[in-house]
Amino acid sequence: MYLRLIIFLVINFTALGIGSIFTGSGVPSEWYQSLNKAPWTPPGWVFGAAWTTIMICFSIFMAFAWRKTPNQNLFISLFVLQIILNVLWSLVFFKFHFTLAGIVIIIALTVSIGYFLFAYVHQLKLISLLVLPYFLWLIIATSLNMYILFKN
Repeated sequence: MYLRLIIFLVINFTALGIGSIFTGSGVPSEWYQSLNKAPWTPPGWVFGAAWTTIMICFSIFMAFAWRKTPNQNLFISLFVLQIILNVLWSLVFFKFHFTLAGIVIIIALTVSIGYFLFAYVHQLKLISLLVLPYFLWLIIATSLNMYILFKN
């Protein structure tokens, strides 16, 4: 269990680091700074704290759930998909400024994380709640992305 946790922590935080390369240079950019942002956009430090918490919780969930799911191929495929979507959103939104494509990606990411949350709750019980911060954060992030799309 501990080895799996370390592996998932490394994978999740590596993906987060790759995504932050685009986010880090995108946030101070003239393009992003000039956007009309939602009034509920949190201060910058919240994003780092939220993603750190999310990835710790999600890594614990993955380490625990990995051996308890009946279809491990589907489970790992969904895990890889969410990594790709997570990194891809940062690239598409912050580097290429494609807000509509960002919406499509973040909705797909939210659906994939929602699947982890709801599809495995009967098998994994309370451990599934570790996915809830990720899911809720994606709902907020989707609303922020939509606001930018429709107000700019």
